[in-house]
Parts: sequence; C-alpha cells; structure tokens
Amino acid sequence: MSANHRRGEIAAMLDGREYRLCLTLGALAELESAFAAEDLGALVQRFSTGRLSAKDLVRIIAAGLRGAGGTVSDEEVSAMRSEDGAAGFARIASDLLAATFGGAGEGASPNP
Repeated sequence: MSANHRRGEIAAMLDGREYRLCLTLGALAELESAFAAEDLGALVQRFSTGRLSAKDLVRIIAAGLRGAGGTVSDEEVSAMRSEDGAAGFARIASDLLAATFGGAGEGASPNP
C-alpha cells in the first residue's frame, strides 16, 4: 500500500500490517472537537508543543486511519501495537502531523 504524500497521506505499520493514514478536513474537525480547539490554528499550536499524551496519540492516529477510509475506533487503536512501542506511535503521529501541516507538528510556524 503506497501513501500519496502530496495528499498528506502516510503509511504506518500497526499490528504487523501496513495502514494508510490521512488527516482529511473531516478528521481535522474531529480532532478540533476532541481537543476543544477553536480552529486549526489552535489545533496546530497544541500539537506543536511536542507534549502529547498516549490518549492524544490514539486520537490522532485513529482520526488519521478514519480519514484514509478505515473503520477503526479509538478503542481499537489503543489496543494496537507498533513495532517500536510507544516511540513508534509518537513517530506515526509526528509524521502524520508533518504531512498534514507541513512540519507544524514539529514546532514549525503554523499556517493552516
């Protein structure tokens, strides 16, 4: 399965299977609601702190899976395994945010 990076997609291994993730506009709206963010700028600012909880990672990854067409719940994502453990989940979320916001998830200036 190949990811189209121009469309903001990434590929990630979860439970030994490759998945495609994408934060579509609907997925971003879902995250705005989950994080009580007023707008995309507030969402980017929250993510750019670099301080994400395990629950945050679950929400971001689950929204990305759903944005790419998956039918997975947050609970199902929380039970998944990454080859690199918690660091792998953090990398997946970071890569997804960078693909979506052009690096804003890694401390860059937000420009949604």
